[in-house]
Amino acid sequence: MGEPPAETFSPDERRALAPYFTNLDGPVFALVNLPEVVKGALFARYSRSAKSLRRLFLEEFLDKVEPPAATGTVGVRRAEELYERVFNEYGDDSVAQLGGVHLACERASNILTKVLEWGRLAAYLEQSTRYVPYTDRAGGLWRYHVPAELGAAPPLRARYGEVLDRAFETYAGLLERMRAHFSQKYPQAPGESDGVYRMTIRAKALDTLRGLLPAATQSNVGIYGTGQAYEALLLRMRAEPLSEVCTYADLMLTELRKVIPAFLKRVDRPDRGGVWSHYLAQTREATEAVAKKLLSGVTPEARAEVTLTDCDPEGEVKVVAAALYAVSGLPDDQLLAAARRMSVEERAAVLKAYVGARANRRHKPGRAFERTSYRFDVLADYGAFRDLQRHRLLTLEWQPLSPRHGYVMPEAIEEAGVAADWRRVMDDSADLYEALSGEGLGLVAPYAVAMAYRVRFYMHLNAREAMHVIELRTTPQGHPAYRRICQAMHRLIAAEAGHRAIAEAMLHADHSAVELERLEAERAAERRRRAADGPPSG
Repeated sequence: MGEPPAETFSPDERRALAPYFTNLDGPVFALVNLPEVVKGALFARYSRSAKSLRRLFLEEFLDKVEPPAATGTVGVRRAEELYERVFNEYGDDSVAQLGGVHLACERASNILTKVLEWGRLAAYLEQSTRYVPYTDRAGGLWRYHVPAELGAAPPLRARYGEVLDRAFETYAGLLERMRAHFSQKYPQAPGESDGVYRMTIRAKALDTLRGLLPAATQSNVGIYGTGQAYEALLLRMRAEPLSEVCTYADLMLTELRKVIPAFLKRVDRPDRGGVWSHYLAQTREATEAVAKKLLSGVTPEARAEVTLTDCDPEGEVKVVAAALYAVSGLPDDQLLAAARRMSVEERAAVLKAYVGARANRRHKPGRAFERTSYRFDVLADYGAFRDLQRHRLLTLEWQPLSPRHGYVMPEAIEEAGVAADWRRVMDDSADLYEALSGEGLGLVAPYAVAMAYRVRFYMHLNAREAMHVIELRTTPQGHPAYRRICQAMHRLIAAEAGHRAIAEAMLHADHSAVELERLEAERAAERRRRAADGPPSG
């Protein structure tokens, strides 16, 4: 048992790759000497492929890019000196917002990916479990991370490998069976293309089985961020206790310094970044200690999957006042008083004018909708959490992953007659988690937890953010788990918060029941491909 081996390249491949990547061997590297549109396209393709980024580049992009012009370091030293002078004289951190890097982090566990994606300042694309089957075995090893912390406990390390191997074997073994089950349940419609049908059934099977994968499952993440974003990310990562996170922080800093060294000078200086990271670690440890002392006797009460825990009863009134602010000459408090005096119908008329027709979900109203907010406590499977956690224009925090909130099992698992296999993986996962925790390895125990287990997290978002998340995540092609969560949020905003006009403004929230989530999306993709290819010749 061990980590899957790093990918190797032939001498010719290495020569072809060298101008475009800051290294050819490590799991972390930056993209250089490529047009921005190529970097973006590479990352987009990356999220739906099992291949590494460098392999994708060789196979699909290399012959489509111009060879890089001869480059040198002319001007770089001057630029660095200028930045130093600006920063030293003016303390202008905003300069670091203006230089960005595309960075790939490969073979990162799903525990690490959540750390990478916590910040709001960068853009992320992560390998998708609904398009990429985790059935390949590089070097005969399944794609999961083995924490370095297990090196001190060889018997547990061996057990960890056995349990995770069985989980992956079960996942791979059930994939064809679930494809057959869904093919029988949803026969191909007359006139439906084979490609659309095949991709739809495959996505359904992968969606259903992803809960078997452990949080240690490795993924690839593409990040685009400014120097400031990377500095904030690295300072947080260097404060984390997990060895995997700290290792990647060092790798990332090394690669980023090859591209934007001036923006990252403070990260590992003991008197600057070192003090900052120490502060973050210290406050986390102190908060954990006080929570253990004050909450040790409190047990969690039963809750629905989604609970609205906080909202403003006057939220709609305040949104109406905010909507009128930019088109009036009145001060904020006077507008609020006026909105309170309005009838329900008058306030509805203001919001109707402000929201407009909204032909599609990308037509968003203005910032008046940021005047009120909602806080939801959610208890959902880790797979759904992964999808929702990547939203950055909101506040989201989560609790440690464990098996103690129970797990979910899709109905299709029971229908296909494989519930016993599912339960065995869940039981093995829970037993391993408890064994690791019992031996003082609670820090790494979440790696062992299957993604079907539930994790508690909150989402705090204003009405404008809620509109974006709810409408995006209830589209028919979405995963059933997060569709259900966001549909519940929409209902709670209307019924429990009493903000019916705001809920009605979310015109594109979809509450329909969908059996084959990817069908319409795959049909649309095929239409786009045909349009791009043009009419047949001859």
